[in-house]
Amino acid sequence: MAISTLDSAIKEKIDQWLNGNYDESTKKSIQRLMDNEDWEELNDAFYKELSFGTGGLRGIIGVGTNRMNIYTVGKATQGLANYLKKTYPDQPISVAVSYDSRNMSINFAQTVADVFSANGILVYLFSSLRPTPELSFAIRELKCQSGVMITASHNPKEYNGYKAYWNDGGQLISPHDKNVIDEVSALAIDQIQFGKNPALIHHIDNEVDQLYINKLASLSLRPAVIKQEEQLKIVYSPIHGTGITLVPKVLDKWGFRNIHIVETQANPDGNFPTVIYPNPEEEDAMSIGLQEAIQLDADLLLATDPDADRVGVAVKNLAGEFQLLNGNQIGSLLVDYVLSSKKELGNLFPTDYTCKTIVTTNLISDIARSHNVQCYEVLTGFKYIGELMTNLLNKEKFLVGGEESYGYLVGDLVRDKDAVVSCAFIAEMTAYYKSQGKSLFEALVDLYIKHGFYKEKLISLTKKGQSGAEEIKLMMQKLRTETPRTLGGTAVALLKDYENGITTDLTTNTQEVISLPKSDVLQFVLTDGSVVSARPSGTEPKIKFYCSAKLPLDAIENYQKISEDLDQKINEMMNDLLI
Repeated sequence: MAISTLDSAIKEKIDQWLNGNYDESTKKSIQRLMDNEDWEELNDAFYKELSFGTGGLRGIIGVGTNRMNIYTVGKATQGLANYLKKTYPDQPISVAVSYDSRNMSINFAQTVADVFSANGILVYLFSSLRPTPELSFAIRELKCQSGVMITASHNPKEYNGYKAYWNDGGQLISPHDKNVIDEVSALAIDQIQFGKNPALIHHIDNEVDQLYINKLASLSLRPAVIKQEEQLKIVYSPIHGTGITLVPKVLDKWGFRNIHIVETQANPDGNFPTVIYPNPEEEDAMSIGLQEAIQLDADLLLATDPDADRVGVAVKNLAGEFQLLNGNQIGSLLVDYVLSSKKELGNLFPTDYTCKTIVTTNLISDIARSHNVQCYEVLTGFKYIGELMTNLLNKEKFLVGGEESYGYLVGDLVRDKDAVVSCAFIAEMTAYYKSQGKSLFEALVDLYIKHGFYKEKLISLTKKGQSGAEEIKLMMQKLRTETPRTLGGTAVALLKDYENGITTDLTTNTQEVISLPKSDVLQFVLTDGSVVSARPSGTEPKIKFYCSAKLPLDAIENYQKISEDLDQKINEMMNDLLI
């Protein structure tokens, strides 16, 4: 229903912006909306504050309290600065700041640097765009207390965002996330120190670049194989993002000499003109790179999202046709390659471990178990993997891990997902299997034959508005109180309720405590190893179902038949769940 006017609370906010300490350009933009009677836009822009959540800010760029602009960014930065000064009293504080290719990113990054410096905080600023993982690396290398990345990851072009990091290079976690939120919420616009101290803003570009590139290169497990296969034909697309600044350089440093960059997607551009969503999870975003890979008869297609923390992959399947791999498949291949290589090289130890999120394929757990390596599970979100790495520092050694949404990390140089190092390792393992006379896809099928064929599918149901949110809530409530006993003809063995912190064994009616923080997630674990997870989105009006079906695979010749059987099994499981 169209809005024909504004309520008094929104009018009051608009008057505050029109008459308050805001720049003239902002006031003119608001007045233009008023003159045009664009009530829909004004209502959405002012009806609430753009909340600083546990992951920072993310929203549409524009004027208003519910938009990404220099005032909402300044307020977030002032709140973080206040918390840093309370946490580190009477000592020097430094932060690192970077940004991606999105519209307004450079303006927001400069705002962040200005506000920090005006608060007496030393700022290490990248003077041009750089990937999120390099920011995480810089925080640790420069021994900063915090950091900020300006990015909205893979959101549409209208968005930008603000990710806040702590001194370990990981995104804010408890209690820091909640404490910063409290500081931000308590601020008024006049309390933001928008002035700057240029003496406290230092640019760090090349020195950190070279350190990062060199340290990544030291992680390579099979440099001799890369030398042998240095002409491996790689097509790479940064999808108009930050990956162009580092991925080609890192691949070259590792020894790959035949890299073809997708030129139409090479230039950083916040309008992402060749895609609908700049997300390598989307087939549309990969299509141009896929066409070039086919034309060049490439060995491998790689594509990274705007802030280069996620990577999509395509390789030739058993029929010799290019096929996009999903996040679970890429993560499983990486975990197996790293662990098997280290074992072969005599460099795998009992204190080594891998990690995945609870909605990521259990094939990773099976692979780790086969190598006698611990696989930890954490809640959805890579910040929890980073938290685990920090907690286990000097006790156990992180080797490799990831999440189903195309985010992976090899080595412990950063505390966030890293598409830069992932691209290098995916290229290296492709070269290794090629030296063994296999494709990467054949290596994946080998994993299925050894551990069981896992096939995953993400199903999202969108329920708009307040009524939609209530519908999702009732759906989760029903799944808790009317737990299905079978899904797709297979018995449900376990119900894992992460909100209540209890695992119920439905075969024995016994319970165990889940040793993870509470989260609104339900998991149905079937007797054959298949899993369905239900999780309402924290940022969108959606409920997501992560389906993982499993069947045995005895030979490569039966791959297609079992794949089709798994598709049917997933459909049957979901039909039973949504009755």
